[in-house]
Amino acid sequence: MGISSDEEPMFKALQKYVSKFLSPTRIFVLSFLALIFLGSILLYLPSSSTRGLSYLDALFMATSAVCVTGLAVLDVGTDLTLSGQITLLTLFQTGGLGIITFSAFLFSLMGKGISFKGHEILQSSFLYTPTREFFLVLRWVIVSTLTVESMGALLLFLHFLQELPVARALYYAVFHSISSFNNSGFSLFPDSLIRYQGDLLLNLTIMSLIVIGGIGFVVNLEVLRYAFKRKQRISLHSKVAVVTTFILVLGGAALFYVLEREYELKGLSINARILASFFQSVTSRTAGFNTVDIGGLTNGSVLLLTILMFIGASPGSTGGGIKTTSFALISLLIWNRWRGIEEVNVFNRTIPREVISRTISIIFASALSILIIVCVVLVAGRTGDISPLDRGLYVKYFFETVSAFGTVGLSMGITPKLNEIQKISVALMMFTGRVGPLTFAFFLSVSMRKRSPVYAEEGVMVG
Repeated sequence: MGISSDEEPMFKALQKYVSKFLSPTRIFVLSFLALIFLGSILLYLPSSSTRGLSYLDALFMATSAVCVTGLAVLDVGTDLTLSGQITLLTLFQTGGLGIITFSAFLFSLMGKGISFKGHEILQSSFLYTPTREFFLVLRWVIVSTLTVESMGALLLFLHFLQELPVARALYYAVFHSISSFNNSGFSLFPDSLIRYQGDLLLNLTIMSLIVIGGIGFVVNLEVLRYAFKRKQRISLHSKVAVVTTFILVLGGAALFYVLEREYELKGLSINARILASFFQSVTSRTAGFNTVDIGGLTNGSVLLLTILMFIGASPGSTGGGIKTTSFALISLLIWNRWRGIEEVNVFNRTIPREVISRTISIIFASALSILIIVCVVLVAGRTGDISPLDRGLYVKYFFETVSAFGTVGLSMGITPKLNEIQKISVALMMFTGRVGPLTFAFFLSVSMRKRSPVYAEEGVMVG
């Protein structure tokens, strides 16, 4: 049935409005919302759980999976059926790379092009600058993901084969490999990976998958090209991401070792202490696995992990947080200003001021988002009279919120005890952390771009 001549102007006006409304930012955000909604319905089905889930719990788990966070209100290994676990695995695999990435890859395989908006979304998701090698990078994202996950699954299979039947060992290997690479942190074991605290093969495999998945696809491509072609230039972005990641992993492990050597690490061999320290340093940046009891850590270690979770992974990766490059640039800004230098210089390059301005905006918006959600969670968690236990709950709620923002998934054991309002708030924090606070703000704004009026300048005292 065609459109009449009277209806044609109205249809064109509606089409124009929809086209204007569906900006690349909104398409990006809506794709995640659609995937979360679909996932929540699938997890809500009776066949997905052994004890039945409320829709809010299903929605929370779907959000956690799509946002590759790993916070769970249930035991994935026992409370979800095989069908539910596979649904969860599909959600964090798709959420880690983005549903638009898979769509674009399928279109490219069929020889079809993608829209300008889709092109722009993918460029901003994985690339620090536009490139003519766009489809090459897109194929690299998919192929490298499948390759690395397969290699990780093979190594984990060799480990699990020592204690599980072949089919179960293979399934556990695939599940934990995909979970690790996508930095989601979901585990089929009730104690995460504490039981494998001293296992060298499993720890190194999981840590390698987390770092490769969290450092960024373009960084991996450039490093690989440089390894085989010495003349291949490594971009400033990759240099900053690699160096910052190395410093954070090494520094985090050293501090964790010092802070916990007489507490959570006490009684372990020196090798097990070092391995556990490095594992916690790596996983706290976005993954969510743990080989020590997070609830039993000292206050200093809790603060350390909170800072690492806030920083997160690198841009163009499966991880969250403000990103390693943002942390590096703000640190360099402070250092250079302390030395009396106005510009931010690194590796004989000067960072554009607009990049520094955006970095400051991201960090401020992230901190403000966390502050708002922490306030909501604290108010919603009040049960009546104030007791000394409330002070401890503040630390747990704050840790939980930062973990949700960084899409990490580490918890001090408070997640299953959250009430309905708190679950909704933490789920919103996970979503905001995955798409980015500024991106989410643009999504909610009525107009994406408004020309700001310019007035006469006048100074204000600061500092």
